[in-house]
Amino acid sequence: MIVTEKRVFTQEEIKALNKKYKNLNIHERIAELYNDFDQSEVMLTSSFAATSAFLLHLFSNIHKQQKVYFIDTGFHFPETLDYKKRLTKLYGLNVSSISAIKEEYEFTVQDETYKKNPEFCCSINKVKPLDIIKKKFNVWVSGLMEWQSDHRATLDIFEMRGEILKFYPLLDVSKQQRDAFIEEHQLPFHPLVAKGYNSIGCKHCTVPGEDRSGRWNNSPKTECGLHL
Repeated sequence: MIVTEKRVFTQEEIKALNKKYKNLNIHERIAELYNDFDQSEVMLTSSFAATSAFLLHLFSNIHKQQKVYFIDTGFHFPETLDYKKRLTKLYGLNVSSISAIKEEYEFTVQDETYKKNPEFCCSINKVKPLDIIKKKFNVWVSGLMEWQSDHRATLDIFEMRGEILKFYPLLDVSKQQRDAFIEEHQLPFHPLVAKGYNSIGCKHCTVPGEDRSGRWNNSPKTECGLHL
């Protein structure tokens, strides 16, 4: 993997990016990203969850060469792994899976950490594996939308998170606009959506529910920690 020279972004530069991208549509935002940044600087992640086909469809049409990183927690539903295979083949994606250190993952299995301390389980199996590769990039693309949670409603299209610039090209897309796009382009949903799962994470911590209400059931937790 190419190690990218780390860039430091000033508040003025980030403000200018937000102003520039705010008036672009979602297709233009993704295309413009590669005018402002080299592909080697860009990290795209996907959970291959409920409606991941939305962002992946856009990238496959606009910049197909972009590598997609999938965090394999070892606790995914079989349907998620099948969906990942389906979308990879359908869109010709270049997908790379990353996961926790074997011994640390096995500890969470034996300890059933997800029952006692889901925050720690996410830290081991999601946050830490991504932190390792995150250092090699300057921009992290994610499909977060502001209507999905109170936290996400506070975000900007571009913002610094630690030492990486986050880019949310779909941030101001409404739920109705998302659903209309999915219908227009006949994008395939995750198979568990039909069973009432509208936000899909690891099998131990996900139940059917509207929006993100089925995640970390009976817990105040609303984010895995990747986007905090």
